[in-house]
Parts: sequence; structure tokens; C-alpha cells
Amino acid sequence: MKLVFAISMMPLAACEPQVPTAAQFIPEYLGVETALLDDDLVQFNVSMTNAITGEDVSRYAECAAAQYTLIRGWGFARHVRTNVNEEGGVWSADAVYTISPALPRGLRTIDAEVVTASCVEKGIPTV
Repeated sequence: MKLVFAISMMPLAACEPQVPTAAQFIPEYLGVETALLDDDLVQFNVSMTNAITGEDVSRYAECAAAQYTLIRGWGFARHVRTNVNEEGGVWSADAVYTISPALPRGLRTIDAEVVTASCVEKGIPTV
């Protein structure tokens, strides 16, 4: 009995590292949900794909907060907290901000006009 072994010369494509494409670095913003928790306390739920880090989705939430503050006719917001999650390539953030007509106390305050202008310049959507 004669055994014959065939050796495949096909490359093992599954073992080769995949080269990222440019499209994988273009963020896709999936939307903002806003919930007014109190007169000056607002929750923003945002989601996106192609984020590089959690900071990208946090920045998206900040942009939403800045524009929302302007829509309400006020000029400032203060960051309270942000929870970031990533599941299956979709990044989400649940962020809470206080909004006010005058600069609030605290270290994590934002000038809504300045932040909104920066978001527009960077192509990050707002509310």
C-alpha cells in the first residue's frame, strides 16, 4: 500500500494580520438621546462606531451637552460623570451635565459656545 501526502501551497490567510483600512478610522456617529433629569441636570446617551478610545465617545457626549446648553439659552455646563462602554465595536457613553446661564463652580466646566464651535470644526455632531 502506497500513501500519498499532498502539501497545499495555499497561504494561510486567516493567520496573516489584517491591515486596517482608512474607513475603519472614520467615526460613525449613531445618535444622541437626551433626558432632562431636573431643571439644570441633563443626561446624554450617545453611541458611535470606529472610535479609537473611550475619549472619542466622551467627546461626542460633551459636544451634545454644549449644543443642548445653547439651545436652552444658557452658556455653561459642568461635567458630572460619564460612563463609557464598548460592545461589538459600538462605543456608548452615558454622560450627565449640569447646565447654567453663568459659569458654575468646579473644575470640569465648559463654555458651551467655545466647545460647540470646536465640535463643528472637528466634524463631531451635536444635538
